[in-house]
Amino acid sequence: MDQPRPAQRPHRMERNGDVRIDEYYWLNDRENPEVIDYLNAENAFREEGMAASKPLIDLLYAEMTGRLDPNEASIPVEMDGYWYQSRYQEGKEYPIHVRFQGSEEGSEQLVMDVNALAEGKSYCQVASMVMTRDHQRMAYAVDFVSRRQYTLRFREIATGEEHAMEIPDTSGAFAWADDGRTFFYATKDPVTLRVDKIWRHSLDSQGEPALVFHEMDEAFSCTVYRGKTKKYLMISTSATNVDEVWFLSASEPLGDFQCIMPRTPGLEYSASHHASSWWIRSNLGGRTNFALFQSPEDQPGEWSEVIPHRTDVLLEGIDLFDDFMVREERERGLLRIMVRPWDSAMGPEYAIAMPEETYTLYTASNPSSATRTLRYVYTSLTTPATTYDFDMVTREQVVKKVQKVVGGYDPSRYVTRRLWATAPDGTQVPMSWVGPADRQCAVPTLLYGYGAYGITVDPAFSIARLSLLERGMAYAIAHVRGGEYLGRAWYEQGRMEHKQNSFSDFIACGEMLRSEGLASQLFAMGGSAGGLLMGAVINQRPNLWSGVIAAVPFVDVVTTMLDDSIPLTTGEYDEWGNPNESEAYYRMKSYSPYDNVTAQDYPP
Repeated sequence: MDQPRPAQRPHRMERNGDVRIDEYYWLNDRENPEVIDYLNAENAFREEGMAASKPLIDLLYAEMTGRLDPNEASIPVEMDGYWYQSRYQEGKEYPIHVRFQGSEEGSEQLVMDVNALAEGKSYCQVASMVMTRDHQRMAYAVDFVSRRQYTLRFREIATGEEHAMEIPDTSGAFAWADDGRTFFYATKDPVTLRVDKIWRHSLDSQGEPALVFHEMDEAFSCTVYRGKTKKYLMISTSATNVDEVWFLSASEPLGDFQCIMPRTPGLEYSASHHASSWWIRSNLGGRTNFALFQSPEDQPGEWSEVIPHRTDVLLEGIDLFDDFMVREERERGLLRIMVRPWDSAMGPEYAIAMPEETYTLYTASNPSSATRTLRYVYTSLTTPATTYDFDMVTREQVVKKVQKVVGGYDPSRYVTRRLWATAPDGTQVPMSWVGPADRQCAVPTLLYGYGAYGITVDPAFSIARLSLLERGMAYAIAHVRGGEYLGRAWYEQGRMEHKQNSFSDFIACGEMLRSEGLASQLFAMGGSAGGLLMGAVINQRPNLWSGVIAAVPFVDVVTTMLDDSIPLTTGEYDEWGNPNESEAYYRMKSYSPYDNVTAQDYPP
């Protein structure tokens, strides 16, 4: 069949003295039958074009799914004397949640079988399950239509009985008060889908819920949760580079939330309660990589610095225990876990040692503060995710779980390295690379990138990726500016007026893989904001790539950001800029993939 060609219907758009003509603007209308017909024609064209590859597609799918453990089970996590676990059963699509009382070997009790919940439904996602303090009742948020609009339901765990009350159209965020009857939840604006309201309600109430927090600023989105110590209910509201946190005693749910520090332009912070203090990670006063502060419980705005700002170390997070403080940090791109005893007599702080050149490391679920055991996960491009229980006193650790690869996996067949490319401005850009250990020449290589929102794509093991590696390919992650791989400044240098750096960095990584004899054919991949990256680099350097995969790409930057009716658009102004302002408009237009397509040879 011939390739479908959508009709050209010029649409005139004028802003900031500039006129753009979009011949395909009409394709925005998802309700238009002509749009549906065109999309169906494109799908049919793709099916015909890929027909010869169908045996390979089926083989790859069988390989990838065949390596997955059909009976995958999580490690039980202890909460208040109950050990909770999620697991799958072969032949069933959804998880089964159970718990054990007293120990991991205690009698099993069913919490929820999501397969039963999903019966008769074409889609089912349970976003959260939150227990009352006595663990006798739970709230859960379920979506049956794949719109991330969750209905809150309530269940008695012992009997499985569902409460008559249901609350539709929530964000899924939820917190119980101490009484196990009063609760708080979040809802979204029905048009923009921004989470903007927090409500209080009770299972005993016959009336309407009470609005306790309304975020009026369209750049902000809010959530509600309960802190680790369980003493406080927390509301956090955030924009791209501003945070505000509120708290309320969980034993006094009818009271008023108090603010830890009022929002201030450029002030980011998060707060954790422990003992009689608030522990606050913040960029206060230009501390770009964040510092740690402490304030009295009853004077939350009186901050004193505990861990100072370091220009070469990004403080990513903290976890607080009765006898230890645990910090997650990043130095020169590499993650580390620092353990500091509260009592100096127990020795100085120390880092948990890691074995490889480039890797991913993060603390797992550690809900209890009254323990000396820290659970964390280690993985790399060659190492399946491995969960450890680490004794913070003896510094001994035990492996609790290794990600299973059905059919076996030999990590010695592959090697992982950290590489550096030089951007046009002289900046050194890191890459994480994995390829055949016995490589004697350049090999086909897939280069992945994202580079936005300060999101760091760390090098982690992938079962699906084995199908590439087994065929002699290599895979690399370009840690371009726009993420936080090299600290907060790395993010700042890849957003707003510095966005071009993300594209230049990715191109530099591709050129280095070619020039150093690592890549024969070079393929690129990115999704969403990473799809914008793909669109920009094929416009700017089309002959570098043998092929490009742009998944759900953000390519019509200017038109999209000018439409404030699109969900979450206004909250993106601090990432890309506000195109209603002339300077931002022309800057965004300069790299917007849709606005920069030219008559040149593009990669497939």
